[in-house]
Amino acid sequence: MTVIDAVLLFAAGFVSSAVNAVAGGGTFITFGAMSLVGVPPIAANATSSVTQFPGYVTSTLAYWKDIRTFWRGALLLCAISALGALSGALILLALDNPSFRSLVPWLLIAATALFAAGPWLKPAQRESDRPHVGSVFGAAVQFATAVYGGFFGAGMGVMMLATLGLTQHGDYHRLNALKNMLAMVIAAIAILVFVVGGVVAWPQALVMLPGAALGGYAGVWLARRVPQSIMRGFVICVGLLLAVYYFTTA
Repeated sequence: MTVIDAVLLFAAGFVSSAVNAVAGGGTFITFGAMSLVGVPPIAANATSSVTQFPGYVTSTLAYWKDIRTFWRGALLLCAISALGALSGALILLALDNPSFRSLVPWLLIAATALFAAGPWLKPAQRESDRPHVGSVFGAAVQFATAVYGGFFGAGMGVMMLATLGLTQHGDYHRLNALKNMLAMVIAAIAILVFVVGGVVAWPQALVMLPGAALGGYAGVWLARRVPQSIMRGFVICVGLLLAVYYFTTA
């Protein structure tokens, strides 16, 4: 890893956390930076999960007042999410880099489209019961979402907020709190599998993590000054450029 690579990765960690604080989509930034410095796609995907994890933890803690009112009822969804994430991460490890690389541009296109549609996928504000498991259908949908999150996490938050809005009870803020809690579980299980599987690029991760920590603070400043639409547009452009990169390179 050269000095230029280290600077690029640090900057990517910073920008990813900043855009996550404003609009989400930071995974595109970290995954793209690692692709540019030559990290194989499976390792780039796994390492990106590591760098995004602190953000999942802090966002969950920020919603603790909401979470403590329903966490017992959400334990089954947590278990389902853990099983789904385990399945998705193991599927990823079963692939070789050429096979996964052939899937990456399509995954990026799908994730970018999902992210772009995010404002229209948010659940409507509802004053009703606290979130709960709800139904077999809801559990099955959450399992499928967790499989995707364990396999390729880009766009997972948007996808999960949309599906929870369709399958669970609760107003928007409680559903968002539940989403953050489940995303933390999914990321933790996936990271555990990736670490045991030896596919995390630790030097790159250790360079990005301090940048991510600083970017989280900067995101508060950006959120007050930069319209969310601009940040979302930036992330969408990155996602499309990454897809083009993977479509056009061997």
